[in-house]
Amino acid sequence: MTEASFTADNAPASPSAPTPAPASAKEEAVDTVRFLALLAIAVLIFRSFFLSPFNIPSESMQPRLLIGDYLLVNKMAYGYSKYSLPFSLPLIPGRVFARTPERGDVAVFKAPPSADNDYIKRVIGLPGDSVQVKDGIVLLNGTPLKRETMPDFVIPVTANMVEASRAMGTLPCYSMEFEEVAPDGQRQCRYKQYRETLPSGKSYAILDIAPIAEDNTPLVVVPEGHLFMMGDNRDRSADSRFPAMENQGIGLVPLENLVGKALVGMFSTDGSASWINPISWFTAARWSRIGDGF
Repeated sequence: MTEASFTADNAPASPSAPTPAPASAKEEAVDTVRFLALLAIAVLIFRSFFLSPFNIPSESMQPRLLIGDYLLVNKMAYGYSKYSLPFSLPLIPGRVFARTPERGDVAVFKAPPSADNDYIKRVIGLPGDSVQVKDGIVLLNGTPLKRETMPDFVIPVTANMVEASRAMGTLPCYSMEFEEVAPDGQRQCRYKQYRETLPSGKSYAILDIAPIAEDNTPLVVVPEGHLFMMGDNRDRSADSRFPAMENQGIGLVPLENLVGKALVGMFSTDGSASWINPISWFTAARWSRIGDGF
């Protein structure tokens, strides 16, 4: 036996550390509740002040956005008001860190007159701008926005389109005039599509399906603290061309009603998924739309 092993073998035993008492079921429950509460607070703060999800329930922003798209909205883009908070809690007076959107931004906001519902539209007119629509052409500060014909917009008739049109008492393709049968035998809609360009050079696709009364509007001068918003689907959008009446139009949108700027598409589904069929969760997804930025 070596000296080292002798020393180790004969060293006095050190007192063992006391074994901690196992946590009681009550303590574990308290810890779990505390963790969940902190997690909920963290999520609430993140969604209120940084990024928040938003889903598209209507066709008002076609062709850019489709029913079943899920977006991330940048809550920091335009500053904060009470509408940035859940349930519009009146904890923020007016707007703080306020920034005015740019023309062409796709923005989420609380829709007048009640400010109860989230809407998403494109910013067309800023405070001080004059806006008028003549024969479907937008005149901004007296100058018609450039509009060029694009190839037709063709979209399959999906389950969520059928559901939305049924709720509105309409047809999925606006009318049978715009519905056709695709080569694979499926129903699809075909619409006239145009590229509209703002004075800044920013452009985007719009739909102008059929003549409607709102293809001609009075001249409106956007007052201070307001925005003129329009949907890209000009025939299926209750926007600033319509007076602010519940479920009919939004009128001019106060800047303090802004919630955030559309940032990126994070998911999209055609509405055909079934909870009892996990495979359909994947076949219903429109993977090519994920990651689309604004």
